[in-house]
Amino acid sequence: MSDRYDDDIFALSGHVRVDVTDEATAVALHDSLGHARSTNWDSVRTPHVFMGLLGNPDAAVFQWAFRLGVEPARLLDQFRELFHQDTDPVPPLQLTREFLSDNVIRLLREAHTRAKDYGRPHVTTIDLLITTFSTPNSIVAECFERVGVAAERLTELAVAVEQESSLS
Repeated sequence: MSDRYDDDIFALSGHVRVDVTDEATAVALHDSLGHARSTNWDSVRTPHVFMGLLGNPDAAVFQWAFRLGVEPARLLDQFRELFHQDTDPVPPLQLTREFLSDNVIRLLREAHTRAKDYGRPHVTTIDLLITTFSTPNSIVAECFERVGVAAERLTELAVAVEQESSLS
């Protein structure tokens, strides 16, 4: 029996399937584990996925940040500070459903569906970025809204980057 569902981002074992993400997305997801741990969370939350995208930004994430007028490293530091908890350090985490919040599970599945809807065999960082902002009740989008940047604007910038890169 195969250890994966063909239509899900998770293998039967609960691990995120590496065959459905591109390399940059795999790196970002792996980095999200470190961000969760360094901010003392016992599970990966949506802000940690966003931090993973900012930590080693590929061309799409970098271009989105440039259009927004922010430096990815500076934004990462702000999110790291905002979501740091003063608690005991947590043990290492894994990219399995067990260590992902319900919102992250939904985010990953929506990004996977989005990639398939656009005819891509792999979830890209832009899929993750767009779903991070367009998912209802997104804490990441809410953080931006608090400083006057609407989720719609964040999504528009990401979609513009996506469209421009597909024309190249």
